[in-house]
Amino acid sequence: MKKVCVVIGSRANYSSIKSVLYKIVEHNSLELQLIVCASAVLGRYGDVASLIEADGFIVSDKLYFLIEGETPLTMAKSTGIGLLELSSSFDRLKPDIVLTIGDRFETMATTLAAAYMNIPLAHTMGGEVSGTIDESIRHAITKFAHIHFPANKDAADRIVRLGEDPSSVHIVGCPRIDYVNSILSNKPDDLSTIFEYGVGDVLDLSKEFIILSQHPVTTEYSNLEEQMQESLAAIVKCGCQAIILWPNSDAGSEKISHAIRRVRETKSAARMHFFKNLPVSIYVQLMARCACLVGNSSSGIREGAFIGTPVVNIGSRQFRRQRGNNVLDVNHNAGEIAEAIKKQLNSGRYPSESIYGDGHAAERIADILATTCPSIQKTIMY
Repeated sequence: MKKVCVVIGSRANYSSIKSVLYKIVEHNSLELQLIVCASAVLGRYGDVASLIEADGFIVSDKLYFLIEGETPLTMAKSTGIGLLELSSSFDRLKPDIVLTIGDRFETMATTLAAAYMNIPLAHTMGGEVSGTIDESIRHAITKFAHIHFPANKDAADRIVRLGEDPSSVHIVGCPRIDYVNSILSNKPDDLSTIFEYGVGDVLDLSKEFIILSQHPVTTEYSNLEEQMQESLAAIVKCGCQAIILWPNSDAGSEKISHAIRRVRETKSAARMHFFKNLPVSIYVQLMARCACLVGNSSSGIREGAFIGTPVVNIGSRQFRRQRGNNVLDVNHNAGEIAEAIKKQLNSGRYPSESIYGDGHAAERIADILATTCPSIQKTIMY
């Protein structure tokens, strides 16, 4: 049995790889090892570790290395501690392959630990472009990875142009789309009970509502609170019901959280409900029902295209990421955001686009992991 170790450091990581975890567990030639770490083990970010265990997965190791503060300094230090903790965990578990996801800071720690310990590294979602520090991290991981699982041809071509062996690049689609497809194919949940959690007004989901999901752009650290204030002002100006989601744990999340708390404690918060964390299945169903998704989450770009969700994408976080017709791009200006929201409310749902996959990425990834035996020695191909 080939031991595949998957490292999950956030709620976004989990939603991005959940379908693959199931396929690894089901595969006759693979054994799943699961490390849960960083914000995924903390209650303030929704205790994703508990959700993982509730889904039936066995967690091999839980690592605590996220330093409080959410600043560029603490993010750099958390990466360093993550490298120490993950290398010790890999030494205990002795995986045959490490599978890492996307472009977050804990992904960088995972990559460096595996590289120095001569463990082959597989990487999902490489080759894409975006804003913030994620852009640099993503391409750096590509240069360490031995097996590449890009979501589409555009990303695959970029990986090859970075000097990677074309035989190591497998266009599989995005595993997040697999999970979205399975959720939408099943009978929808009764979402009226979700307002027992979080805080704020109870919303009528049979009527028009907006979702606001905005995360830190670490390279714009000093402006994050003001940026969030503009987004919240636009929501208030539109007068719609709104679900407001807490940000991820990147540097600057406390600035965004502060802006949310200020609105939450005022009369402006009427017809708003605030959630620290939502199960992925609930979030996807809300995306399928909402009149508009606002903010800078990649879910609007990736899942949004597949679902047909109208999206107002704000700022630079998703800069140049391939997107569908469902997305309107705006700057951090309340008036501009509000105007774009109104346009999307009038447009209605968009046709589904399979930019990031057809819903079968996980089985492809599992089969490739089971049959591929990459050399640990990498060579640039130009």
